[in-house]
Amino acid sequence: MIYKVFYQETKERNPKREQTKSLYVDVDAANELDGRIAVRSLVEQNTSYNIEFIELLSENHLNYEKEHSDFKITEF
Repeated sequence: MIYKVFYQETKERNPKREQTKSLYVDVDAANELDGRIAVRSLVEQNTSYNIEFIELLSENHLNYEKEHSDFKITEF
């Protein structure tokens, strides 16, 4: 399952929508909730990012992201 993680680079400042960034993480999980928990844990252990939202990408959404953004799976 591929998840899109929306984050701010620092926890020091208040979040601003204009500064929100995203990354993509691929995890094996039994269900969507377990995947979100695993992704949050990976990102928190390996970065100091302020996570705003974690979204499971559907097949259509994943294809759109691959075509219209700087799509790259982040590996920790």
